[in-house]
Amino acid sequence: MVLLRAPSPLAPGVLSAAEETGVAVVLADLEASWSHLTGLAYGLVLEGRETESGRGPTDLFALADTLAAAVARPVVIEDQLSRVLAYSTAEGAVDAVRSQTILGRRLPDAVRAVFAERGVFSHLAASDVPLYVAPSPSHGLGGRIVVAVRAGRELLGSLWVESAEPCDDQQRRVLEDGARTAALHLLRSRASADLERQVESDLVTRLLEGSGDAQAMISQLGLSSTGLRVVALQAHVDDEQHAGALLVFEHVTTGFGWSRLGRSALFATTVYTVLPSGDDAVGARRWVETVRAALPSHIALVAGIGAPSEPMSLPASRREADESLALHAARPDAPAAVYDESWDRILLRRLRSIAADGRVPTRGPVAELRRHDELHGTRYIETLRAWLGAHGDVAVTAAQLDVHPNTVRYRLRKINGATHLAVDEPEQRLAMIIALAATEHDQD
Repeated sequence: MVLLRAPSPLAPGVLSAAEETGVAVVLADLEASWSHLTGLAYGLVLEGRETESGRGPTDLFALADTLAAAVARPVVIEDQLSRVLAYSTAEGAVDAVRSQTILGRRLPDAVRAVFAERGVFSHLAASDVPLYVAPSPSHGLGGRIVVAVRAGRELLGSLWVESAEPCDDQQRRVLEDGARTAALHLLRSRASADLERQVESDLVTRLLEGSGDAQAMISQLGLSSTGLRVVALQAHVDDEQHAGALLVFEHVTTGFGWSRLGRSALFATTVYTVLPSGDDAVGARRWVETVRAALPSHIALVAGIGAPSEPMSLPASRREADESLALHAARPDAPAAVYDESWDRILLRRLRSIAADGRVPTRGPVAELRRHDELHGTRYIETLRAWLGAHGDVAVTAAQLDVHPNTVRYRLRKINGATHLAVDEPEQRLAMIIALAATEHDQD
């Protein structure tokens, strides 16, 4: 789609070119400012539908312009995570931080750290009085006046005004009134968004639990019926899982359904998203990385991705996502775990879980050799594991253990004397491999 500010009607060549290439053309009046058009697009795509009162989130841009005119300075309205909700039309020069904040839709992390160090966020959490923040030239930051946007005791966001000096009494009254008005807008927008989130979450929950008509629910959610994956997400904020999960859920459910790739539900401390990803896990991993990038840098995100599924098999994909999530939680620096690539490690975790419950036989070659090692300080289990892994090749076993092949042969004779290995029976060899894997400590 192309948005143009141009005289009406457009030249015939423009329309014919658009028709040939399949590009939609939206013509805006020359009197409409680019900031106003940007505000409309941002509000419609990223902030959801209008509320029942008929006033949508684009009102925040009008409010920002009104406040900027009243205090004669540029204004930015942010949410509680320092993400940009609206901003005024800037007149004249603006500092680098304002430009970076608007372009990135969020306060830069380096500047956020400066504000945290100066106690700005602590002030916003505790007070409704406007605060002056002195400039920081090394960060490209001019002076700021900031005031909390609050509903009751809950901090919803903040108003930021570029200013070289603290506000006077008249400006203070304007900003305090503006903060109260912004709070009403945010509460209306939240009420509308929360209703949509609840409907979506209920449908996703039923899909993942396997209740109801899966195909009908997929259609209601506006998803395709093939190549679906369940992604499980957990986030930690200073060891607090609940706060992290709420932030992730808010992010992945923001905006119109058609503007988002997946559909999500929140279960305790885990966010589950049904994602149209296809057979290739690259798209799912890329989506996880976009979620990670959108969160503040101090939030740790881990994720597990289930195998491709049809609507009826989404409960199985959810279980796979849970087990993949456990793998990634053990190695959070690695990429998100995908069931297709990690099923072997997941199988071993299942076997170890069975062993931990005491469901592995306490007698037999592996159990007897383990007891022998504990009593006599031998290394028979290590030798048996290497020998089985080498498919009975003594030379390969010796190289792996860094011993002479005769040492391996000697140990095998001693092992066979301690317990009957039945090495010529494939099923028993397989059973020993499984028993060894099930009783090893989880290395994931």
